[in-house]
Amino acid sequence: MSDILHSRSSLRAAVSPMLYASLEPALREEIEARTHVRRFADGQIIQQRGEDPDGFWLIEHGMVVAGQFLAEGTFRAVAVLGPGDSYGELAMFSQRPRVVDAVSRGASTVRFIPAGLFLECLARHPASGRALLGALSVQVQELINLVVDMRRGTATTRMALLLSNMSQGFEADGELPVTQQELAELLGVTRPTANTALRELAAAGLIERGYGQLRIRDRAALARFALG
Repeated sequence: MSDILHSRSSLRAAVSPMLYASLEPALREEIEARTHVRRFADGQIIQQRGEDPDGFWLIEHGMVVAGQFLAEGTFRAVAVLGPGDSYGELAMFSQRPRVVDAVSRGASTVRFIPAGLFLECLARHPASGRALLGALSVQVQELINLVVDMRRGTATTRMALLLSNMSQGFEADGELPVTQQELAELLGVTRPTANTALRELAAAGLIERGYGQLRIRDRAALARFALG
């Protein structure tokens, strides 16, 4: 992920391929054999902005919302992450304090990978270092494209683009576990504006709305709609 904007379960097109997934299987196996998972309850803070970047996180089960707590105490989401997503790598590489808070959404299981251990293992796998650099480059390029695309069109077409990106990697009839408020924050609009956009997409037969989740009815049609 980095400690900025990520995707896979949220803005999936912002990170492709995922950084951790770009590593060689043998390296991932060694790392996972030498680290432990941690379990968090719903609403429990996993990571806080300003902390030292002493490693990164890999989500194994459940969902994690990344964002920032504002001065008045409200939380502003920037990404909703799921199994297989990793985050915190860029802060670790840059050795700068973390810039996002991460909160467990529902029960989650995450693996913390210490910086020292990761760099030690990576040194024995130079091919993974090159793959990681390539994945980072792709991440930056696709993030730029995503930001540009998100500035175009109406709120409804932008919502369609967001949901289309989010649906990548899910089953065709899979549900997206994301709330209306989170979608509004990810899109940078008010909740009523997000509600109107979702209502229009539902009326067009592209999505079905549920409590705390959405179902994509026609992924290809949703992508076409997003492109205008």
